[in-house]
Amino acid sequence: MPDSHSEHPLDRAVWRALTTREAGLALGDGRARRLAPEYGLFAAAADHSPENLAALADLVRATGPAALFEADPPRQLDGVIITPGDAISQMVAEAPKPAPVDFEVVELGDADAAEMLELATLTKPGPFFQRTHRLGRFIGVREGGRLAAMCGERLSLPGYTELSAVCTHPAFLGRGYAAGLMSLVTQGIIQRGDVPFLHVYDRNARAIALYERLGWVRRRAVEVSFLEAA
Repeated sequence: MPDSHSEHPLDRAVWRALTTREAGLALGDGRARRLAPEYGLFAAAADHSPENLAALADLVRATGPAALFEADPPRQLDGVIITPGDAISQMVAEAPKPAPVDFEVVELGDADAAEMLELATLTKPGPFFQRTHRLGRFIGVREGGRLAAMCGERLSLPGYTELSAVCTHPAFLGRGYAAGLMSLVTQGIIQRGDVPFLHVYDRNARAIALYERLGWVRRRAVEVSFLEAA
C-alpha cells in the first residue's frame, strides 16, 4: 500500500508519527520503524512492498513484540506470528463539548511513573509501558494521595495528537474524573493547533458512550495486529 499524498494522515497515523514528531523515539529506518519498546508497541512499514515488509519483520525479530494499528495491515510477515486484536475504532474531536472540572488536577511525570503503570495495568485502557508517559502531557486526579484517574497523549504527527490512557481506578468511578480530564487534554491539544484523535476498542461501550457525549465522532475502523517473532 503506497504512502499516497491523497491518503488521510490518520489512515497511517503510526508511520507518520514515527517519521515526524516521534522519530527520535523510534527504532528502524526509512523502510520500517517502531517505538522503542519501553515507550510502546507501535510499529509500521513505509508501505507493503516486499522490501519494507521484510524490514518490519527483521525489526520485530530484533527488538521484540510490536503492534500495527492500520486500516489494512499486512497479513503475513516472514518469521513473525501475527495475532489479530479486537476490533478498534478511530475517533476524532473536531468540535468537542467541554465537561465540568470540579476537582483538583495534577500534572503527572517521571515521579508518578510507577503509579501510572499500575493504574493502566489494572484498568487496561491499552498498552502502557515504563516510559509511555513521556510521549506527551499526562494529567491526573489524586484521592488521599492515591492516583485515582489519569489521561494523556500518545501518538503525535503533524496536525494531530492522540489522546490516550483514559482510566479511572474502579474505586473512584462515577465522579466525572474521566470526562473532566479528557476535556482538559482535548482542549490543550486544540490550543496547540492540532486535531485530537483516539483509538478505542469497539467492545468498550462505556468509553464510547462517554466519548460521544463529549463530541467525539467515529472516523473509521482500524485493525490492530500483534506481532512477535516465530
